[in-house]
Amino acid sequence: MAARGHVQDPNDRRLRPIYDYLDNGNNKMAIQQAEKLLKKHKDLHCAKVLKAIGLQRTGKQDEAFVLAQEVAALEPTDDNSLQALTILYREMHRPELVTKLYEAAVKKVPSSEEYHSHLFMAYARVGEYKKMQQAGMALYKIVPKNPYYFWSVMSLIMQSISAQDEKLSKTMFLPLAERMVEKMVKEDKIEAEAEVELYYMILERLGKYEEALEVIRGKLGEKLTSELQSRENKCMAMYKQLSKWPECNALSKRLLLQNPDDWQFYLSYFDSMLHLVDDSWSPPPECPMSVEGDVDNAIEQAVQFVKDQIEADSKNLRPLRGPYLAKLELIRHLRSRGCEEEYKLGEPENLMFEYFLKFGDKPCCFTDIKVFVDLLTPAQNSSFINRLLGSLPLTPPAEGDFAFPEDIKALQRHLCVVQLSRLLGLHQKMDTLQKQEAVHEMTIRYRHGLKFGKSCLKTELQFSDYYCLVGVHLLLDMWLSGEDWAVWHALTLLEEGLNNSPSNAQFKLLLIRIYCKLGAFEPAVELYSSLDAKHIQHDTIGYLLTRFAAPLGHYNAASQACNAALRFFHSNQKDTSEYIIQAYKYGAFEKIPEFIAFRNRLNNSLHFAQVRTERMLLDLLLEANISCSLEDSIKSMSLIPEEDDIPWRDIRDNRDLTVLFNWDAQERDPAGDHSELSLEEERIWLLIRSLTLRLISGLTTLNHTSEPKNSEKATENGVSSKIDTVRVLIQQYEEAVDSGKLFWEKNVKYPFLGPPASRLSGFISSGACQCQKEVFQLVNDIYQLDSCGIDDSCEVQEKIGNRLNSSLGHLKDLLSQCKGDLLVMQEGHCKTSPLVIENLVFFVETISITLWVSAYFAAVLRPFKSNLQKKKKKKKESGTTPPVFTGFQDYVTGLQTTLTNMNDYIKELEASLVALKLEDLSLDNVPFTEEEKKFTKLSIDKVQNSYLHSLQEVGDLLRKRLETVKKLKL
Repeated sequence: MAARGHVQDPNDRRLRPIYDYLDNGNNKMAIQQAEKLLKKHKDLHCAKVLKAIGLQRTGKQDEAFVLAQEVAALEPTDDNSLQALTILYREMHRPELVTKLYEAAVKKVPSSEEYHSHLFMAYARVGEYKKMQQAGMALYKIVPKNPYYFWSVMSLIMQSISAQDEKLSKTMFLPLAERMVEKMVKEDKIEAEAEVELYYMILERLGKYEEALEVIRGKLGEKLTSELQSRENKCMAMYKQLSKWPECNALSKRLLLQNPDDWQFYLSYFDSMLHLVDDSWSPPPECPMSVEGDVDNAIEQAVQFVKDQIEADSKNLRPLRGPYLAKLELIRHLRSRGCEEEYKLGEPENLMFEYFLKFGDKPCCFTDIKVFVDLLTPAQNSSFINRLLGSLPLTPPAEGDFAFPEDIKALQRHLCVVQLSRLLGLHQKMDTLQKQEAVHEMTIRYRHGLKFGKSCLKTELQFSDYYCLVGVHLLLDMWLSGEDWAVWHALTLLEEGLNNSPSNAQFKLLLIRIYCKLGAFEPAVELYSSLDAKHIQHDTIGYLLTRFAAPLGHYNAASQACNAALRFFHSNQKDTSEYIIQAYKYGAFEKIPEFIAFRNRLNNSLHFAQVRTERMLLDLLLEANISCSLEDSIKSMSLIPEEDDIPWRDIRDNRDLTVLFNWDAQERDPAGDHSELSLEEERIWLLIRSLTLRLISGLTTLNHTSEPKNSEKATENGVSSKIDTVRVLIQQYEEAVDSGKLFWEKNVKYPFLGPPASRLSGFISSGACQCQKEVFQLVNDIYQLDSCGIDDSCEVQEKIGNRLNSSLGHLKDLLSQCKGDLLVMQEGHCKTSPLVIENLVFFVETISITLWVSAYFAAVLRPFKSNLQKKKKKKKESGTTPPVFTGFQDYVTGLQTTLTNMNDYIKELEASLVALKLEDLSLDNVPFTEEEKKFTKLSIDKVQNSYLHSLQEVGDLLRKRLETVKKLKL
């Protein structure tokens, strides 16, 4: 809120201190000051709204809303009150109330440009496109300015985009928008570039590409000046839509002659030339070849054009990469058509070698060549690498030493060769001993290269960092093939690398993946925090953290990680509305659909749905029946079991699965099929978790009542419908678990650098799925018992008894799955068992669900027991106790014993971890210096401390659950 700078009105002067207090965050003083002012000036509405803002910011939302509505009911028209109410409603996330505010103001002051403008923007915030169109036209009638007219036109386009019926969009909204713009064109009233862009957008969406092309080429197109080559790019897009390949080719050629390094136009040039060849196109006699100039309609011409581009570039002091890469791109195109023998441009190996000689000292050289290595045959791989190595300017090696580069350019060349060696699969062919030697070489070269970066700032990367990364990838190969020692060597190298290059994101990302794979979440939190993820990255790379937070037993860190992600997603709606408003204000109309698509993409994000679901389950786990009742927890989350708010049809996987550098051979590339399998797995797991959450919330709707459940009154009260909902959810849950088992049976193995596996495999293999499914099925049996009553429920009681015994048995099986040592020292090697922690967490979740169901069971049994005791007293006889009571008591005792055993086991695990002598660790006779041993100890200490904290948090939660069990008395 901006403080008022120029005070004229006495009221402004009176309000100034309140604004200052609010701006400075001193909300209590702002409330006090407002109250003082209201005692003297009861009709000063703005003071009341400012008081409401203070109340809102101190957590008194209800009081604030009452005050705001009092002022809004008076339909104020003073700017201070309106602006203050707008701010308050935004903070309350009630933008729809702002529209009502300005609708009333516009009715009272119909000639106000400002109020009409505010009303339009208020509609924009809530996406009321039809009303925006009307507001825009009303504003244009009051103040006939072009921007207002085109606000209305854009609102028509937005109606067409948001319309469910595409036919309606193309037959009503867009044609109307087109007529409105044409009217301005005929009257010669088009003034700004944004207005031409809007006209082009309408014609393009209508499929009127010829008309759009005429607009771009004509007088109106001259206004397109803000972006470089904006006019040419739009022409190119229309030529492609209209399949005008001669014009497309000629325009590409002309633009390449102006800028021989513009890669997009090489692609357009080759594509259009091949279309012309396929169509057997020939230039018309006695006419220009095309409106854009000369056309190359034969492969020979394209070959000659590329050669001419290279020849022209050879005269430059600073060569351009584009022409040389274009030669390789043309070879790729010709090969795909089977005509590479007819027009020789040269051997790809020779061309890439020449390219390396020219540009090998640039960091981009590897990524340039990487695209074309598939042009080499497998037999050429080794010879190509040997040629590159032979060309390197390295100092002659001393005895038993390596040949090192003398400067940064030589280092870049060698690094490029190292990366290509891995990409071409040469590392795959090495045995373990050769890989160890290669790791030793990478380490030596990495440390040698550090001398070139002595003057680098902490925010800059060291020139030799890639040596370290390639060495780590070699170690990961060995680790994943069964060499346990290799992971500790990899951590040592990465920790050393991060020490020398604190801003290297790849070191941090790789450390996060390795630590989480080892089951140590604590170091990952600090590393992720240091990445300083911004905006969209919370969605694209947030999964690296949130996937492992709760499953590895760090509940507090998990809460913080989920909160950070949710803050971004929740602010998305508000922020995007502001972007849209700014786009209207500044005429950036083409950006508005992009902003809305961006908002929808985030709202439908898989990660958003996962984090939201896991956050609520985590809250229940940490609070329900500990700090508050399950009912209160569910109520505070506004959970309704009937409602599923996950957009299953439109769900988007926005994860960046290529964020980790990968030099693996192309057949081992983690992209492609793995991302599709991962999405399928994540959807199944999300469905299971969502249904778990809804079933827990459904449990609180089945409160025991003294009325029989099959009575008419119960049906009227909706009790029967509640159990129907729960039964449907149980059925859906069983189906989801079955589909999870089918996926699990596929035994999908993701590459280490690919997507991380979900918790689905652990959920099924640990037996937690069977435990939880059985407990949810028990809910239906308990409800049946409650409906029938004790006297008429022998079969139900027997069924419940069997279910309780089975449930207890499966819980004990789950406990046995948690047995094992987290960190083991064997013959100087250190081996981890992260599955132990993941299974412990599944046990905690399962026991919590079991206790919530048991609490419902106890609530059903208590009234029955009370009635039985009353009957016994009246008859003065000791009748037989129904088996369901003894069964429940035995079950509770069994739960208590199981929990006690688990608590004792966790204490044993903690003791064995603390007693571990990590200084005895050996890394398969790797000759580490004292400095290196420091990093090894650092990484092992991080893993050990993380395990201890996991055990402490899990142990604390289980002890609280043990207290809950003791309260389950009838």
